[in-house]
Amino acid sequence: MGDVLAGFHAAWEFESDSVLIRFERGIRTPKLFQALGERRIPHEAISAVTLSPGKRGTVVLHAVPRPGADPLMEAAAGQLKENCDPYRLVLPAERETLAEYYADELRAQLPPDDGESPDRFLVAPPEAPLQFKAYDGKASFDGKLVSFRWFWTGASSAKWKAGDQSFPVTDLSGIEWRSPEVFEGHLRLLRRETPVAQPAEADQDPAAVVFGLGYGPVHESLPFAASVLAAVRASGPAPNSDGLGAVAAAVTPAVRRDPADIAERIRHLGELHRAGLLTDDEFTVKKTELLAEL
Repeated sequence: MGDVLAGFHAAWEFESDSVLIRFERGIRTPKLFQALGERRIPHEAISAVTLSPGKRGTVVLHAVPRPGADPLMEAAAGQLKENCDPYRLVLPAERETLAEYYADELRAQLPPDDGESPDRFLVAPPEAPLQFKAYDGKASFDGKLVSFRWFWTGASSAKWKAGDQSFPVTDLSGIEWRSPEVFEGHLRLLRRETPVAQPAEADQDPAAVVFGLGYGPVHESLPFAASVLAAVRASGPAPNSDGLGAVAAAVTPAVRRDPADIAERIRHLGELHRAGLLTDDEFTVKKTELLAEL
């Protein structure tokens, strides 16, 4: 098609085989969009197109991604807030007719959806090298190796004893990303083979970094997770996996927590509470949960 439809924070260019999404870099643009810059979405990576009313006099054009087609959305696993969904284009309500025209044109270009996940990612991942600061360490990825370097101010004694860590993507089966905007946010590397089960708690697992107030924000940690996930899948399917890179939580038995670590987590919750990111009830409930682990 070659036409451009500009909305709030992004513009979509409709091409013969794909949609090129260019994100704005303005101060009001979500930081995740600014970090992504632009993305080319092949038609085969889209399962459907919808147009619906938005908030405060807007309409939303939504290209629904095909499951298993985009490493970013696979890593996010449904945790992105609506305003950070890169597949949503918000437009003024007076442009609804124009948006409906482009929605129909795009639908006509989509291949039949067979309901099956593709055997490879169809959308390019964020490019390495990438890095970000978590609460307990610095995470780096050069395209082949994931490295964690612990901070003495945040890392648990278990991580200090294990030392700084490096993981070739060929040794991994997938990733687990938990948004820093919810409780216990973290990024965990899932390993193909380990001599012992990975600890249930991310702050005790040397194959994980935990997030915190100002640490591991979505616009830094999610592109990192997506890039690692894409590299893991490209390295070959994990044993007994379905070929999707195994984005799943490791199931491990519960363990008793170190009292010092519990105290540190409660201190961090207090910071979130004082910053207004947790309500009184949320703080009380989570603090009670942590104390119950002693």
